[in-house]
Amino acid sequence: MDHRPQAWGRPRDDVYGAYDDSYLQTSGPKTATQSPVVTGTSVIAIKFKDGVVMAADNLASYGSLARFTDVKRLRPFLSTSVVGFGGDVSDMQFLDRHLAELAVDESYEHEHSEDPARSQLSAANLHKYLSKLMYRRRNDFDPLWNQILVAGFDGSSASSKPFLASVDLRGTTFTSPSLATGFGAMLAQPIMRRYAATEEDAARLSRDEAVNVVKECMKVLFYRDARSLDRYSIAVVTKDGVELSEDEQLEKQSWAFAERIRGYGTQTV
Repeated sequence: MDHRPQAWGRPRDDVYGAYDDSYLQTSGPKTATQSPVVTGTSVIAIKFKDGVVMAADNLASYGSLARFTDVKRLRPFLSTSVVGFGGDVSDMQFLDRHLAELAVDESYEHEHSEDPARSQLSAANLHKYLSKLMYRRRNDFDPLWNQILVAGFDGSSASSKPFLASVDLRGTTFTSPSLATGFGAMLAQPIMRRYAATEEDAARLSRDEAVNVVKECMKVLFYRDARSLDRYSIAVVTKDGVELSEDEQLEKQSWAFAERIRGYGTQTV
């Protein structure tokens, strides 16, 4: 008798009995994610005089295991904004698909507009939309376990200014010249605030200076955050569009200094 599995990968009914799918049918209450499982850590961003720089490493951790090393957590939107995701990766994927559908709707709706650029969602409008979405999911007791950064501009006109804001799983929003999620809020924010404590300070930063500050913060996070990676994505959004690099590598990394730290490695008494 042929005991090979059926073509679709399920054991043969005549050998193992009919498949019982009754457990899939339930009239019980709707369930929701109670805690994140696979997560991404810090997203950091800082304004400069012509736009915003944002970065996030490419690691997704399964609990305390650094499991997935090629997860991109920055997403361009309509070539005018960048969205960075911290927190649960499955919820990030849901939001990514939702934003893709929203971008298609926006493109079709304004395809024949006299001035399509003026009618598209700016970063400020996109942030407001996401804040309403996160707040509604929170009120449904089914939150999306993410903290999101949105970078771009506050409008579509030539006089629009760089925009950077955050929204979390409760729908709480705030804006600042520099923002960070996860450990970055403790480790990277003090560094960024040295250069952009106020909007006036940020308006004096050049693009190169802002990029260098972000790269320095990513280096600090790699050394200090156990769930981080030395490969990361970085995006620069200006009025000319979004420039995204998803395979950056931290340079000149070395743990040689660790041997001088008390408690590292084998200790002699």
